Amino acid sequence: MKYLYRLYQLVICLPILLLASMITSLVTVIGCMVGNGHFWGYYPGKCWAWLWIRLLLLPVSVDGREHLVPRQSYVFVANHQGAFDIFLIYGFLGRNFKWMMKKGLRKIPLVGVACQYAHHIFVDKSGPSKIRATYDEARHILQEGMSLVVFPEGARTFTGHMGVFRRGAFMLADDLQLPVVPLTINGSFNVKPRTKDLYWVFWHPLKLTIHEPIMPIGQGPENIKNQLERSYQAVMDGLEPAYQGFVANPDQ
Repeated sequence: MKYLYRLYQLVICLPILLLASMITSLVTVIGCMVGNGHFWGYYPGKCWAWLWIRLLLLPVSVDGREHLVPRQSYVFVANHQGAFDIFLIYGFLGRNFKWMMKKGLRKIPLVGVACQYAHHIFVDKSGPSKIRATYDEARHILQEGMSLVVFPEGARTFTGHMGVFRRGAFMLADDLQLPVVPLTINGSFNVKPRTKDLYWVFWHPLKLTIHEPIMPIGQGPENIKNQLERSYQAVMDGLEPAYQGFVANPDQ
């Protein structure tokens, strides 16, 4: 079955997904140029991510959507198990949002340009002024009622286990007094682990758990610490037992 699945990926999935990626990028860029950026910056990408997972025959389950209130802005924070975290969240979270992503992703052909036109937020850590500009942009977007998705680990895991959470997303949530929603991703490390086979996808169920929002308890260091620690624990508790427990990530 493994080799049949690989043949299916090569002959059926690869041509369709490459074409879909090009079309999605072009539709996003053109749509954002002439129309509503919040619509065209989200829905083409959502459909593209949904197609990736469905075409690759990966089962998906989502728990906890009932925790989210319509038209409320949130800062979503998720563990970063693998490349398919993006497809799972984009395709199945069910909320219009912007990504906060590494500056280097801007260089991906077509996709990077589409992300720029969609006003996803590229994190530039080259200096204090660049970091401030990144967070000023995020504040502006969140004040318009949009939500934000961040991987606070900053890099994909090498082991399936979580590393540390950086403070940036929680400082932003504190500044704007927004609830933080932890997201636990299971299965993505098995589908496309960082340390195994560059070319093939491995069949495995995916699960997204949306935890209860963590509301601000004030403003300042105590609130930041509270939202960070409770988010980390919620995400950790939602992991499959095999991947629970801290393991340092050298990328951090």
